[in-house]
Amino acid sequence: MNSNRRNLNTLARWALDQQLRPLQKMEPLIRPERGWIRAIRESIGMTTGQFAKRLGVAQPRVAALERAEANEVVTLKSLRQAAEALDCVFVYALVPKAPLEEVVKARARYVAEQQLARTDQTMRLENQGVSRARLERARDDLAEDILRNDKRLWADV
Repeated sequence: MNSNRRNLNTLARWALDQQLRPLQKMEPLIRPERGWIRAIRESIGMTTGQFAKRLGVAQPRVAALERAEANEVVTLKSLRQAAEALDCVFVYALVPKAPLEEVVKARARYVAEQQLARTDQTMRLENQGVSRARLERARDDLAEDILRNDKRLWADV
């Protein structure tokens, strides 16, 4: 992979990490058992008929929508429309458990360890094992090489 593309990926990871940082600090929200739509609709005292009118659908569609959300098969478009009809802001994000740069470096290290483990096993069987320090240095070098070649980063190992 050329260095321009690698630099763009690094910059993209940094930008996403900055944007997602406030969300990473939040405690995960637990969806109400019957879904957000129904919980909010009921809490503000809106009937299914009133909600259907605001959505521009027939009343049975509201029950289907609320069931779909509770069963986790609702579409993003439906959630966005429901949020608007309930005077809510629709929020959707995938929040990495760690900064993206750390995710990529950890993966490179893992891939390198897996590749070196096979080689180390073969060498030990042939009584040609290398020292732990040398193996760690080789792992770090291989991880750096993998970082430069993103195609290998997420390949099955």
